[in-house]
Amino acid sequence: MITYWHNPRCSKSRAGLALLQDKGVAVQQRLYLQDPPSLDEIRQVQTKLGGAAIDMMRAKDKLFKELGLREDMDDGELLAAMVQTPALIERPIAVTGDLAVIGRPTEALEALL
Repeated sequence: MITYWHNPRCSKSRAGLALLQDKGVAVQQRLYLQDPPSLDEIRQVQTKLGGAAIDMMRAKDKLFKELGLREDMDDGELLAAMVQTPALIERPIAVTGDLAVIGRPTEALEALL
């Protein structure tokens, strides 16, 4: 089972979901904008991604700059920003077991198959 942090309004997120479904993978959708993840959940996904908090954020998004965020901020500050404003979380993110992948490009999701 793959948990899929999904935003149905995003074409990349829809494409990733379609790819997983076409491969016959069981997917549990997490509409993370409607059901925001907790700080602990975001930290767990960050660990599974194996990178810094900034790597799972939409740092080029206008909202990132409007909130006064910077790429050189420490992980704690950036994680807190994602809890407060889940729209900052890069999408889609697919999670299974001890591994997570950001589905950009969509083909990156195949690492979970």
